[in-house]
Amino acid sequence: MATVAAVIASTHHPFYYRASTATGDDRPPFADEWVAKIEAFRETLTRARPDVLVMVGSDHFHQIWLDNMPQFLIGKAPFYDGNFYNEEREFGLPRMFMPGHEELSGYLLREGIDAGFDLAFSNELRVDHSITCPLITLRPATDLPIVPVYTNIFAPPMPQPKRFVELGKTIRRLVEAWPSDQRVAIIGTGHLSLELGGPRQFGPHGPDPEFDRKAVGWIASGDLDSALAEVSLDSLWAPGNATHGFMNFMLMMGVAGENAKADYADSLDLFHTMEAYFTWYPNGVGA
Repeated sequence: MATVAAVIASTHHPFYYRASTATGDDRPPFADEWVAKIEAFRETLTRARPDVLVMVGSDHFHQIWLDNMPQFLIGKAPFYDGNFYNEEREFGLPRMFMPGHEELSGYLLREGIDAGFDLAFSNELRVDHSITCPLITLRPATDLPIVPVYTNIFAPPMPQPKRFVELGKTIRRLVEAWPSDQRVAIIGTGHLSLELGGPRQFGPHGPDPEFDRKAVGWIASGDLDSALAEVSLDSLWAPGNATHGFMNFMLMMGVAGENAKADYADSLDLFHTMEAYFTWYPNGVGA
């Protein structure tokens, strides 16, 4: 059976690439600290020695639109193009090309449907910065095949938070049952408190530092009970109008397991958001 070599959850700030590659007067004052944190975070994936990456993200209305909005979708393509024109223009992100893992995609799709999730799929999926940014931070060589899993965190009606947790648990169970000797890293990205286009977007911190503090504590300690007790589709509007991305963190907590304490946890308080990085080794470091 396959080995879950690492479970990784993080934010996906689209300006990291530009900040980390800027030089001279164009380099922001926080870039060096940010790069140091990312390089330490990257090592947590390298140490796991993965063969394939299952990557949970959410399309930012680039390819998936209101005319056909799946709640959960699996990419099932032999390769994936990454980043869209506006991401290149606004964030300086490069065009990217990533190999897919059709066998694992097909397996998760078939078994996931049989496990009670009516999963959508795409054989022609193009991915945006929710997938490419964690690759830039964790595996910039993009030399490992990926299986994208997209969730709906933007367009109501959205699945309930508990459904994200259930999907995370199911992904973990299915990967561990996959008849393969491959080492799989399951990586997911979401948001802490976040405001897009609203009056709190460009503050010195995330729009709700208290929510961020609690959220980081829930994730680092694997406290799903507390997260589920406080988080609802209605409550997530209060910390910022894009905070529903936290449900992807809850999905990853489901992957990691209830009360699973992160083996690695770090954060960085940046302009308008808090960045956070977590890694679990379900079978021990390097096992």
